[in-house]
Amino acid sequence: MRWDVFCRVVDNFGDIGVCWRLAADLAGRGEIVRLWVDDASALAWMAPQGSAGVEVRGWHEAEGTASLAEPGDVVVEAFGCDPPVRFVQRMVVRASSSRAPVWINLEYLSAEAGVERLHGLPSPQLSGPGLGLTKWFFYPGFAAGTGGLLREPGLMATRKDFDESAWLAGRGIDVRDGERRIGLFCYENPALPGLLDEFAQTPTLLLATAGHAARQVQRELGPGLTRGELRAVVLPLLTQTDFDALLWSCELNFVRGEDSFVRAQWAGRPFVWQIYPQADQAHRVKLSAFLDRFLARADSALGDSVRALWQCWNGADRAGTSQVDLPAWHRHCETWRGALLEQPDLTQQLIRFVAERR
Repeated sequence: MRWDVFCRVVDNFGDIGVCWRLAADLAGRGEIVRLWVDDASALAWMAPQGSAGVEVRGWHEAEGTASLAEPGDVVVEAFGCDPPVRFVQRMVVRASSSRAPVWINLEYLSAEAGVERLHGLPSPQLSGPGLGLTKWFFYPGFAAGTGGLLREPGLMATRKDFDESAWLAGRGIDVRDGERRIGLFCYENPALPGLLDEFAQTPTLLLATAGHAARQVQRELGPGLTRGELRAVVLPLLTQTDFDALLWSCELNFVRGEDSFVRAQWAGRPFVWQIYPQADQAHRVKLSAFLDRFLARADSALGDSVRALWQCWNGADRAGTSQVDLPAWHRHCETWRGALLEQPDLTQQLIRFVAERR
């Protein structure tokens, strides 16, 4: 099938990160994909080699009068971004002459209970440029009644064969005996200075990603990038493949947004999620919903300490990583990943969902 995936880059790189993984995964399964994006600049470092079967197009091409792009068999709007009006009008024209594209609104990932109720519901277009068409809600999620999570075929086999020592050495990162490795990918975070003080009490190698994380670490630690027994390395911008490798190479990962949140779970290592803050505090509800699901079968002591750390990292009371039993947390993350692997992945489910509605 021919797919049109629409993405608007609101801020940071989460939107384009998810959309690129989806587009590349679809193409890897034999689908033909056009990715329409209003700012493709991040792909230059995120996916410099591109992907066979994915054509990247500018958003302006789809909304301009000169565009005669025929809509594909499937139109995916990521995170409610609303495809350009002219493109939607062409979807209506196609519907009148042949078969309407299957129109999907790929929603944000959430562990809230309402996701299972809303997943797969139709939204008939009773007005506007898409009058007469139907849009379908597709919700990623962690439960059987949702659309699952992005996971390309072969990911776990690649994970199993991964050599973290070779990857680190190949990037000039020297790991000393007895050091724990912590990956840091975050927004500016007022909890970081306190955690750096704690990290400084134990031999620790902190791998800080380019952007907010690197800038805050440099500001806090100074040009030497050291404090006590802590030393930090500032990483360059990483491809998505190398970002996965970073997660696989660390004993604890701090991640943010949606794409890295999912990839941290496939890594099977302890992780702390910095959820994107919302003015109405809705993010706190989403955070609690995930923790309730993630920790449902955890030992109570482990659950309490992990929850406290996550809440600290997301603006609540202070808590440190030293309060968490890291080996027990690691075992829990592997068990959690095993349960997620029993779900069909998102792309597989999406292809099946579309086929049933064509």
